[in-house]
Amino acid sequence: MPDNLPEAVVAVMRQAEDFVDKVIRPLGPEGSDEGNSEEGEDAINTVREASREAGFFYKTQPAEFGGTPASTLELTVLRELFSSTNLPLTRYIFGPGPGVLHAVQGDLKSGYLEPVLRGEKKGAFAFTEPDSAPRATWGVVTGDTLVINGQKSYVTGGGSADFISALVNVEQPDGAKAGTAMVVIDRQAEGVAIDRRFTSLDGSSHVSMTFDNVTVPISNVIGELGEGMPRALANIGNVRLMVSAQASGMCLFVLDYIEKHIKSPHRSGIPLADKEGVRLRFADMRIETFVARSALYRTARIVDSGENSVNETAMTKVFTTETAGRVVDQGLQLFGGQALVTGHPLEKLYREARSLRFVEGASDLLRINVAKGKLELDKGRL
Repeated sequence: MPDNLPEAVVAVMRQAEDFVDKVIRPLGPEGSDEGNSEEGEDAINTVREASREAGFFYKTQPAEFGGTPASTLELTVLRELFSSTNLPLTRYIFGPGPGVLHAVQGDLKSGYLEPVLRGEKKGAFAFTEPDSAPRATWGVVTGDTLVINGQKSYVTGGGSADFISALVNVEQPDGAKAGTAMVVIDRQAEGVAIDRRFTSLDGSSHVSMTFDNVTVPISNVIGELGEGMPRALANIGNVRLMVSAQASGMCLFVLDYIEKHIKSPHRSGIPLADKEGVRLRFADMRIETFVARSALYRTARIVDSGENSVNETAMTKVFTTETAGRVVDQGLQLFGGQALVTGHPLEKLYREARSLRFVEGASDLLRINVAKGKLELDKGRL
């Protein structure tokens, strides 16, 4: 357990451990995380209902909608804990959060944010442009509407979303630049098309989506024109810390799994844990996990302090996800070839850990941003 956690956070962590033991584990390790079967949907509904009763469901939702929003530190503790179980149904414990819609009012609030928080609508975040695009997705102001053209190449969950929150470069009718904007676009709006559906290495679903003269009311802009990139990056920063907690939890699962394995009887006649080479590798796994968790919890506290944490969340995301990759890889090596078999816990984690190094910013891109943050903007601290 991390050091110096507030007593209230420790109490919530203990409650969460009890929740996992009494609600999640009895549903079985193979409980569906996609709801693509009647049994899977029943399991998901069981988790959600139990989570509402326990109060976890509301920790990611705003107070004005009946939520009891938790601190970043508390959410980090819980996300790491749930990830460390390696049980897919834990991803349904928290209720849907507001994401980039967190401060909207008017029609965006009643037509999108409120249905999202009630679980009646699903949104997707469209940020990534295709490498081959002649220009980034753009929108032209035409009276009280915005006409949008372009393409987003990697929209996670876009195939089942009711609407898309897309980053758009806005121009005035005379071609003058008006900055970036986050714009809510209905999935069924005329001119919106999915040109490709695909599944990535970790099993998650994505789409490539095009916009051909899609007309949306200017009131669908989140905030003001020119605020698009800061709003997008704020949302991405939150997700980066969530991914970091997930990566740290992966490491904890692997350490526990491998410890049991190397202590068990082995065909050589002695447990693998008695071999010096195995101990050296296991020690490195523990050392890297300890350092990654230290960075994770320090960054969570910085975020809660209200300080600018863009560089810290980027650094933590790079370090924790790359640590998870090494820890899972070493764990697979120590377990042996059976860990390569499809369906083995380490095989699944190997694919997931590799994917995390791209989520919300590839590692090298974030390294460049961290250097820029210090050298050009004098942001961040050590």
